[in-house]
Parts: sequence; C-alpha cells; structure tokens
Amino acid sequence: MRPHVEVIQDTDYIWHKAELYGGEGEARERRLSVDEEDGSSSLTIEFLTDWGRPGGVHHADTEWYVLSGEMNYGGKTFTAGGYIQVPKGVVADYIKFTAGTTVLHFREFGDAGYDIGAERWSTCRPEEQVTTEQTTERDFDPVPTAGPMPGLVIKYLHVDSVTGFYSRLVRANEGWADHRLAHHPCYEEAYQTSGLMTYNFGTITEGSYFFRPARVKHGHFVSMDGGAVWLLRSDGELTNWYTQNEWVRWGGDAVNYGKAEHWTKSTFDLATRPTWRTEHDLTILNNSVQFQLDQGARAVPYLPWGFGEDHSAASFDMSKYTSADNVLTAGPTQELQIFPDAPEPIISSRPVRSKSHGDWDGDGM
Repeated sequence: MRPHVEVIQDTDYIWHKAELYGGEGEARERRLSVDEEDGSSSLTIEFLTDWGRPGGVHHADTEWYVLSGEMNYGGKTFTAGGYIQVPKGVVADYIKFTAGTTVLHFREFGDAGYDIGAERWSTCRPEEQVTTEQTTERDFDPVPTAGPMPGLVIKYLHVDSVTGFYSRLVRANEGWADHRLAHHPCYEEAYQTSGLMTYNFGTITEGSYFFRPARVKHGHFVSMDGGAVWLLRSDGELTNWYTQNEWVRWGGDAVNYGKAEHWTKSTFDLATRPTWRTEHDLTILNNSVQFQLDQGARAVPYLPWGFGEDHSAASFDMSKYTSADNVLTAGPTQELQIFPDAPEPIISSRPVRSKSHGDWDGDGM
C-alpha cells in the first residue's frame, strides 16, 4: 500500500527523470506518492521540451490533469483544467504536450508500462472507455452532502461503476469550515490546485498534497479568502465518519532510547499543548458548529487542541458500563458511543510537514 503523506508541498520534492515509456522529448517528475508493490503513483510532471507518443495501451488506469500549458489528445487541444482518464487495457490515442506544460499524472492498479500500437485487452469491461474533458467549460455542482455547513461544490471527473473509484474537483467556497475530525473506509488523496485553507497544523496553499490510507483521522479545515480547489481521488465511496471532543495520547515504555518514560517520544499530548488557531478560524469553526445545531444535529463548541478535558487520562472501568442502542452508559455524565460497523481509526501523531510553506506548529494527527 502507499504510505501516509500529510500534508506536503509539491515544491519540497526533488525532480526525477519522468518514467514515460515510448515518448519522444524530455520531461521530469516529482513523485508525490508511490505504491512500491504495484507501481501505482501520483506525480507532478513538467515537460522540458515538446513531448509526445503514439497511441497504445497503458498498464494502469491513467489520468492526466493540466495545471498549466497545453495538451493535445488525438487532435483535440486542452489547456489548464484539461482532463483525460484512460482505463488500463483500453486503447489510448496519441498524446502531445508543449514545452513548459505541467500536469498531474496518476497511475492506479499498475505501473508505467505502455504498449505502442497494442489492441484493447480482452479483460476490459465494455463500459470502460476514454474520458476527456476541458473542465473549465462547465460549472461546479452542489455537493450532495456538504458536511457540517454549505459551501462545498464539485465536478465529478470519472467514476468507476464497479470499483467505486472516483476522481473529482472540489471547491470549498470562502468561509466554509468543518469543525470535526473525519476518517473514511477508503483512501483519500488530494492536490490543491488553487486557493488557501487553514488546517489544524497550519496553512495549506496551492501545490499542497496529501495521501491518507483508509481510517486515518484528519480535519479542522477552514477555507480562506477566495476559497480553495482540490483535485481529489478515492478508491471507493467517501463515507464520512466524524469525531468530536477528540484527544490523542499514546502510551508506551521506552526500551532502548532516552529515559524510561511512559509516554513515547512521538506523542503529541493534546491535553497540555495548545494548537495553533487564529481568531478568524475560531469564529468560522464555531459557525460550523452553530449550523449543525440549527439543523438539529449533535454538535459541541469547537475548542483548539490543548483546551478542555483530557479524557485519555481517565480510567474507565468497562465492567460498570451497560449497553443499549450502541451506547455504553455508566451514569448521566459518562457515555461512550460505539459504532460496530465503523472500524477503529488509525491515529497519525506526526504528520509530514512542508519545509518551505505554511506555518506548522507541531505534531498532530
């Protein structure tokens, strides 16, 4: 599987010679995320000269998204916002890029292999065809379920009817926020194509990227001036499992490092170390809380990490709890919500942070 990347800036990666078989020209790539087992990868590619290759068959489900410059596919020209998806085994037409063009390039369920002039694989489903679009020629649509407050809009680019894998552009309008942590049953990957957001660890700007395996918690987003746009991909339906009143404290006994401390060196103790948030962010996040309450949903005031009660320090005696309707209750003030169909989230307590962008302030989930 691919490793967890949270959040990195594109320009912090080094350039490699682009792995694009069968083409003529010069290109280089930044490897945002790579699955070393099957070759799946997410890349930023810059074409240093005019580049092109004949029609053929990819060994992976393949996507191109133009960030800047010009792409020509089968005689049709695409500029910034141009998008192509080619399922593996389906015949692709010739493709060309002008010098200076920069694209996002995704390969899924396979490596960089490419067979020039090959015929369609017999294993392809009849409905698997090439998708092409100049995405700037249509408007965003409202997200069916916008989360804690309105302000998210979407353009679906490609959806696989069997696997559920889908790619889309998502825009968070200015002032949109999500005050809850979320995790999902599928992976989630995104590249920020424009705009500005704040996150619980700092600012995320154009060129920010993350890859989260299934069940990794993340959250506390606020969209800033002008909003922000992401190209977002998932390998299944993006169900949101939300968390409020969160805390993280990992315990363990040091064996061969430092002092014999109970808490490991990587621990970020949310009970004692306040996290970074501006007054603007706090206002918007609590607007999100109020919207939830106005809809009749459960919500609690947003508190930055490091404030409030540290529940992880409490000692719960599970023998005192009784179970009813998926809630374990031990009196009027103590309850633990249980959802048996949602697996336990994975907690990431030390994200990758950008060397050159943002105002990151510490560890976290």
